[in-house]
Amino acid sequence: MKNNANTKSRIVSAAWKLFYEVGYDDTTVEDIVRESETSKGSFYHYFESKDALLGSLSVLFDEKYEELIPTLDGKKTSFEKLMYLNHDLFFMIENSVSLDLLARMYSSQIVTKGDKHLLDRNRIYYKILRKIFADGQEAGEFVTEISVNDMVKTYALCERALLYDYCMCNGEYSLTDYADKMLPMFLGGYRTGKI
Repeated sequence: MKNNANTKSRIVSAAWKLFYEVGYDDTTVEDIVRESETSKGSFYHYFESKDALLGSLSVLFDEKYEELIPTLDGKKTSFEKLMYLNHDLFFMIENSVSLDLLARMYSSQIVTKGDKHLLDRNRIYYKILRKIFADGQEAGEFVTEISVNDMVKTYALCERALLYDYCMCNGEYSLTDYADKMLPMFLGGYRTGKI
């Protein structure tokens, strides 16, 4: 099963690398297969078409979060961990995902009748966020009147809103810098002020 996940991940990573370097329209399925060192059969096992890859950007986001987890300093507060993860994820997005692709991904998630990958609560992204918010509540850093799930939902909503606005404004500002200022304000109501 792990090999299957690795194959899918290789296809997704190769596709998004090519989308960024060559452009979505100029990337073919053959290019993706060659770059990922897989086969057409593998590609079509996971994806109906190149367009189906638009919803897979969440896989890259999850991989980035997994990559960052071991780098979290145990002395950081839960709030600081959230800001660190957001900063590095948004830095990666700003510097390696074209604005056009980000906008396409969001629009595909809005109009899709199928899976909405960004909302899949079983994603690693949501599991990591639930743990951080639960740890923060246990440490007295976050209020307990609001459930962990509601805090996670708000956090994810804020990230999506920031990304959506960034797309709407054609990337005319630094996504990372803007999120560094705005996210603490969005989440301020969840903090107890004790830590």
